[in-house]
Amino acid sequence: MRTCVGTFFVTLILTTAGLSAPPIPVIFDTDMGNDIDDALALAVIHALESRGECRLLAVTITKDHPDATRFIAAINNFYGRGDVPLGMVQRGKTPEPSNYLRGIVDAKDVHGQPLYPTRLKSSDAIPSAVTTLRKSLAEQADGAVVIIQVGFSTNLIALLDSPADHLSNLPGKDLVAKKVRLLSVMAGNFAATERTKEYNVFIDAPAARKLFAHWPTSILASGFEIGRVIKYPASSIEHDFSYIPHHPVAEAYRLYDKMPYDRETWDLTSVLAAVRPDQGYFGLSDPGEISVDDADITQFRYLSGGKHRYLTVSPDQIVRVRESLVQLTSQPPGRP
Repeated sequence: MRTCVGTFFVTLILTTAGLSAPPIPVIFDTDMGNDIDDALALAVIHALESRGECRLLAVTITKDHPDATRFIAAINNFYGRGDVPLGMVQRGKTPEPSNYLRGIVDAKDVHGQPLYPTRLKSSDAIPSAVTTLRKSLAEQADGAVVIIQVGFSTNLIALLDSPADHLSNLPGKDLVAKKVRLLSVMAGNFAATERTKEYNVFIDAPAARKLFAHWPTSILASGFEIGRVIKYPASSIEHDFSYIPHHPVAEAYRLYDKMPYDRETWDLTSVLAAVRPDQGYFGLSDPGEISVDDADITQFRYLSGGKHRYLTVSPDQIVRVRESLVQLTSQPPGRP
């Protein structure tokens, strides 16, 4: 049995039937720099916030390179939200530099000034991801927060393992159970065939294994097979961002690979499903449990009352999702 996302998760997101829902408080956990879809996904979040659909509480980073924080700070500032708190992974799994991160953070205008300025004084001043996560959660209403994880599970496992502190008298797992309503992850592979291990899982497989086993709230997974069939068109990069001479997201896309290329929308799908659960963009599996086997491949076991589901998508939905993602990603800053 497959159902529409809205029939299951709308009750997690919308609290008052028939009335406009308040913006969903979102934490974005990303391995920004390892692929370009993270940058596109962050642009989608900013567009949805400009439309009043979500509110970006914080961005935490599992890419262990200072350019990742500088890049995210520049993107947030470009969209008029340069004060969004950041948090950095401790001992992350991918410390390698990224060509698109460096190309953006080092870009200069004709006067030698940063082309994409930030409010960030130094990457060294960024607190740990756990600190940022605990602070952001403690400040929110119970059962309010949606976390969108589109990288590795390193930060969220560190959060679960964190002790009570001055930010909250609850240990991490209890704090998550109290404050989080949904975890939307881009992770795993749930295709009927060709089910290989997926990057966000196997890079930190122990963390992913522990996340699916011990995370206390509902989990919605967008598998590799979803973003693979919904590609962001190069034609949008070439035409839809021309409202400004220099756009950091479009330029990062050009730096990531040789143009023109259409890139998979893995991370973007997790954002769309989390913030717009009731608009029929995706279908859902029946409830069950996700696990990670000894080969680092995700497995799904159907279970009545299970807290885990994964996305499905039909040919018609592929068209709708692609159109919506292009519109949101290319939306000018501050405009609905």
